[in-house]
Amino acid sequence: MFTVKQLSDMTGVTGRTLRYYDSIGLLKPSRLGDNGYRYYNEEALLRLQQILFYREMDVPLAAICDIMSQPGFDVLAALQSHKRALATRLAQLQGLISTVDRTILHLKGKHSMKPVQLFDGLRERQQTYQKEAERKYGKDVVQASARQWQAYGGDRQQALIDEGNALYAELAQAMPQGAGSDAVQALVGRWHAHLRAFWPAEREHLPRLAATYRDDPAFRANFDKVHPDLAPFMVEAASIYFAKT
Repeated sequence: MFTVKQLSDMTGVTGRTLRYYDSIGLLKPSRLGDNGYRYYNEEALLRLQQILFYREMDVPLAAICDIMSQPGFDVLAALQSHKRALATRLAQLQGLISTVDRTILHLKGKHSMKPVQLFDGLRERQQTYQKEAERKYGKDVVQASARQWQAYGGDRQQALIDEGNALYAELAQAMPQGAGSDAVQALVGRWHAHLRAFWPAEREHLPRLAATYRDDPAFRANFDKVHPDLAPFMVEAASIYFAKT
């Protein structure tokens, strides 16, 4: 059996998050001690592993609850699915690493690259983002959003960028209060409204968007400038915000 602290030390999942998982029925402790402490056995560890794998796949918490609560949920089949998804991601990352290596050699004059080759891997990644956005919202919505952003003009665009930066700074300052605190959840609500000024973001899209901030190197670099823990904190806060729907 493992205590909350032991499990937190082992996995990197905070005690606050484990308690939240308990409150929504996603990960119940295997036993409650007379002192009220939560204890987790190996079965609970395997369930937490599944939860974290699904989070790596950017699956929102509510969807994870639905998936793992199905009577026919098969851990082995889920692991095999995770392996296929991770192998695909690995291939994409290896392609990006190859482009970085060849660009370094190009800049050192040791290898010549055609202009189009500078975007190998990146081009495919952008196409994936585009297709994913179109799958979620529809091609017409994606194009309308792009037109709306362009129609704002430079001043309005800059004002929205400044508004977003101010929100992220406030979120970073509010982190000590906890992702589920009223203050942080109010800020997530403001972030949601801010996004809807130029994108049809629904509540269920926010955890996945925050996961992109956490996992995409370009996004993560910008958020790390505000606070190195802000991006993962936003995933937790957005998941709680969505769960309150």
